[in-house]
Amino acid sequence: MGEEFRFADDLGPTKVIHVYEPSVGLRGTLVVDNVATGPSIGGLRMAPDVSTEECFRLARAMTMKNAAAGLPHGGGKSVLYGDPRCEPAQKERLVRAMACALGDVGDYIFGPDMGTDEVCMAWVKDEIGRSVGLPRELGGIPLDELGATGFGLAHAVDVAAPHCDFEVDGARAVIQGFGSVGLHAARFLGERGVRIVAVSDSRGAIAEPAGLDVDALVELKRDGRSVSDLPGATAIDPEALVDVECEVWVPAARPDVIHEGNVDRLRTKLIVSGANIPMTDAAERILHERGVISVPDFIANAGGVICAAMEYAGSTQTAAFESIAERIRANTAQVLDDVKRRGVLPREAAVDLAASRVRTAMTMRRWSVF
Repeated sequence: MGEEFRFADDLGPTKVIHVYEPSVGLRGTLVVDNVATGPSIGGLRMAPDVSTEECFRLARAMTMKNAAAGLPHGGGKSVLYGDPRCEPAQKERLVRAMACALGDVGDYIFGPDMGTDEVCMAWVKDEIGRSVGLPRELGGIPLDELGATGFGLAHAVDVAAPHCDFEVDGARAVIQGFGSVGLHAARFLGERGVRIVAVSDSRGAIAEPAGLDVDALVELKRDGRSVSDLPGATAIDPEALVDVECEVWVPAARPDVIHEGNVDRLRTKLIVSGANIPMTDAAERILHERGVISVPDFIANAGGVICAAMEYAGSTQTAAFESIAERIRANTAQVLDDVKRRGVLPREAAVDLAASRVRTAMTMRRWSVF
């Protein structure tokens, strides 16, 4: 078995596909992890330093996320090697080429992810007719524009706060990654009275103990500027974000930003993961031993895929957001109650919840479709 399959187990992956077209500079990977519950949904991530390993880990997270949310979809992920801030015409060529290269893979449905958005999904739909997270003009529920994932994160915080002995109203939050997820998480948490005391993006980080002006930050990002351009804010080293004292810490950027080298510096009561796989297993274990609760990524940040699945099924925006609140609140409560009852790590409780649903579905499918 090849090196890229060192993470394979009884759940998957069912297929790994590499695509390469040098004439347009295309290089990408698709991992379809498990389709026992239905065709996989997972985002197209674009970055210069993505990898097959990252793609597999993200695809497995999607298997767990879709199963935990009770969706009729399996887990998959695709990664496109390239700079998402390249010339728009070049980005369009790459995304369209990626879609065409994977057009025959009927058990994978494209969605937006880091480095891609609703417009990219419109290009995919134009090429192969199979994507979610579409612009409103194409009948989609634009989950990044509306903040479906951030909306779900706020509900996870609501449910988790009593387990951490703090009130949501007046709590302090740090958001690492003020992009499409982190921006809306800040907005929805702010509506609940949470003070956003530090944020970062790819170009800088700022802090303000009294609370940052979220509306002003949103306007900066919509103008294509950095959070570090906020007038009057104190600039800090992005690596120092883990040192800012708070009640809620939201990782909403790249994988493994919390690891053994910095986990002991965190001064928070609750971590609610907006990004996929934002912490190493060892870091999660250390936090658990310290009594810091971590709501796992595929429980807390399922709002986007719930919205996407309901869009794919022809549902409305109102119904999608009602479903996000209901499912994320129920799953967060179930996982944290299981942690208290069994004394296990939150991720262990979450994996048990999701994997049991996947394995039950697998018993009902002929082996060759898995």
